[in-house]
Amino acid sequence: MCGIVGLHLREPALAPRLGELLTAMLGQLAERGPDSAGVAVYGDPRLSPPGRTVVSLLGVTPAEARAALPGIVALAADATTVVHGDDDLLAAVADRLPHATVIGSGTGMAVLKGTGNPVELADSFALAEVTGWQGVGHTRMATESAVTPEGAHPFSVGPGQCLVHNGSFANHATVRRELRAKGVPFDSENDSEVGARFVAHHLARGADLEQALKLLCQRFDGFYTLLVSTGDSFAVVRDAIACKPALIAETPAWVAMASEYRALDVLPGVEHARIFEPEPEQVYVWRR
Repeated sequence: MCGIVGLHLREPALAPRLGELLTAMLGQLAERGPDSAGVAVYGDPRLSPPGRTVVSLLGVTPAEARAALPGIVALAADATTVVHGDDDLLAAVADRLPHATVIGSGTGMAVLKGTGNPVELADSFALAEVTGWQGVGHTRMATESAVTPEGAHPFSVGPGQCLVHNGSFANHATVRRELRAKGVPFDSENDSEVGARFVAHHLARGADLEQALKLLCQRFDGFYTLLVSTGDSFAVVRDAIACKPALIAETPAWVAMASEYRALDVLPGVEHARIFEPEPEQVYVWRR
């Protein structure tokens, strides 16, 4: 079933409340995905300090990261370790921590994942204390792969990029083989990772976010609602049948998306929002 939430802030005065609002949104959808959860947050100075490269990791503790990468800052958030460093940090991680799984990298963004109850995970992430200008979250009910932190969403496989997914891709194995033949690596057997890798592959080849998601609609079979975020964008798309629930709410202060209205009802000023259901295969994009 799974639950998706996302919040793109237009009003800078709301930045101190980003984590508080995301926590409330995520909690409303906990039973849609009770086995694991994850978030990506943009602009928090503790998790992603300005001017620093940020890498989010699974399979390594902060102490192990500090020992392998002298001079970096390493923070713990449940199963995730977030490290900050210089421009070459990602290459250094690959060289010195080859057993670690990278679940997010770039500047200005951190990804946090874990297994268990989403409300408890939000607390272990200290999500309510996070500040920033954009965030996405996901509560997972596993259908296509094991319940592990690696299988949780968001999938962040390009710099500053994240994808969360409600639904299932019917032809994910075929698309995975095609991408592997082009040299694209994979970290899990999750069908959603295939969608994230597909989008990242086309963004890296020069497509913009709208073009990449239109190409995904052409290539992927199945039922899906997707929320995709980048360092300057926030986008939503549904499959041709649009059977997976999704609502968008928009005000001058923010744009939000959720699988159910109750996750939007916690937002300030929602009573004045324009609320609508996204049309099938239409890509909606908001930019900072």
